Amino acid sequence: MRLAKYLAHAGVASRRKSEEIIASGRVRVGGKVVTDPAYGVEGGEDIRVDGHQIEPEGREVWMVNKPLDVISTADEPGKRVAVVELVNSTARLYPVGRLDADSTGLILLSNDGELANRLTHPRYEVEKTYRVKLKKPVKDEVIEQLRSGVRLEDGMTAPATVKRMGEREIDITIREGRNRQVRRMAEAVGNEVVSLQRISMGSLKLGRLGTGKCRLLDEREVERLWKDAGND
Repeated sequence: MRLAKYLAHAGVASRRKSEEIIASGRVRVGGKVVTDPAYGVEGGEDIRVDGHQIEPEGREVWMVNKPLDVISTADEPGKRVAVVELVNSTARLYPVGRLDADSTGLILLSNDGELANRLTHPRYEVEKTYRVKLKKPVKDEVIEQLRSGVRLEDGMTAPATVKRMGEREIDITIREGRNRQVRRMAEAVGNEVVSLQRISMGSLKLGRLGTGKCRLLDEREVERLWKDAGND
């Protein structure tokens, strides 16, 4: 196994971040500094990061219903709560992607860096659905605009799936991961988001999970997420 992949599976960091950690000379294998992320390991070696021994931990993937003002980071130095604080686990969990402080709903936490990378990388086009309440009523022609794609400052958005849920409420499914994309799409069609809740990611639905609550996904759910990310 590649050293970077080993660190990611051990919950040290995402695969990309693990590659940076290795390249910076912070990793020793059998007492020797290794700077090549592709260095092969079997798992039985003495592997240390900054002097701390690394041992594989069991894979965990948690679903959290994130409340308002909770930050999608592993560590929040300010007064606000970090999303990892909502999960009672001894594993080194990291958020899978981001959900803004002023947005709510489904976010995943995991110590599987490879799965996190696949679920968030634009190349794999994993669907994310948001329930959006808007300031002004939504006309049919606006829904068609959102479905076809709208122009933002960083280019046209890809076609989206949009379902009307009420006069001022829609469900929108996107396959991109641009910063605050849904909010910017609403602004581009002359509207404004009042509230935004992520209700699904790939095959995983938020369902009736209460605000601020979490649950550990079972193996079958995790395998479906891998398939959502193109790993058959």
